[in-house]
Amino acid sequence: MDPIGRGREVILAEAEALVALADALDEHFVRACETIVALRRQLVVTGMGKSGHIARKVAATFAATGTPAIYVHPGEAGHGDMGMLAAGDVLLVLSNSGSTAELRPIMSFARRAGIPIIGMAARRGSPVIEGADVPLVVPRVVEACSVNVAPTTSTAVQLSLGDALAMTVMDMRGVSRRDLGVLHPGGAIGLALAPVTELMHGPDRLPLVAEHASMPQVISIMTTGCFGVAGVTDPAGRLVGVITDGDLRRHFAMLDTASAAEVMTRRPKLIPADMLAGEALQFLNGNRITAAFVVPGTGEGLQAPIGIIHIHDLLRHGVG
Repeated sequence: MDPIGRGREVILAEAEALVALADALDEHFVRACETIVALRRQLVVTGMGKSGHIARKVAATFAATGTPAIYVHPGEAGHGDMGMLAAGDVLLVLSNSGSTAELRPIMSFARRAGIPIIGMAARRGSPVIEGADVPLVVPRVVEACSVNVAPTTSTAVQLSLGDALAMTVMDMRGVSRRDLGVLHPGGAIGLALAPVTELMHGPDRLPLVAEHASMPQVISIMTTGCFGVAGVTDPAGRLVGVITDGDLRRHFAMLDTASAAEVMTRRPKLIPADMLAGEALQFLNGNRITAAFVVPGTGEGLQAPIGIIHIHDLLRHGVG
């Protein structure tokens, strides 16, 4: 067999199924999102077998994007875990066939407790769809498995619809990048969403000179500071300009006699203290600079710097 050809067949089969899923979205998707947004406690996601694995991931995605969510195993629910559901919850049930026997007890419990049920399945007349307050009927697909048995295409559809629900609900809730930063304090995501003040060099490392400083003094500060830049401040300590290696090259002929004010670039690019680390990396790359001073305000107008960040600092910490 041709492994690459077979791999492409699988991927294309799943891609076609996702296109069909996108075309199938209707008012029930809207109702499902509105139901989740309106919950007062948490989203409880359940499923059995491979649908259960997808349900765990869907619950984790909701929890990571501003909607409290947990996964409850339907079999364990029948042996005491039913107490994880309570008034104010919403139950999201995943099943390909819609006839999974283990789902009946948890759906019956939710119905008796007045907990709204969102059912996701591929058979319109199945118990999961018929028993749901909000039915999400997904397209019936052929599995990418060569004998149409192993859940592949069907689980890709479930996962994609779960992501669509979570991302839409996140936007409806108005969850911001800063909100996500609170929910992702660790790992690469946490670093990218951390305030730049957590990674910058503080006031004791600032390479600053006065406007009247001689250029030999400026070069000494630039060399010992290891940032390749010097900030020029007025008598009030506010940053009025910066001097970079490029400024030195452009004014090479006058470096023996010039002052910092004569060589500096005015209105430098500044980073506000509340900028996120990932945004700071984009800012430095977008402006084609390697370092920038951090100021407490918006980055506009004359301000005293509180720190400096170099692109190597961000990359060394894993931001990127």
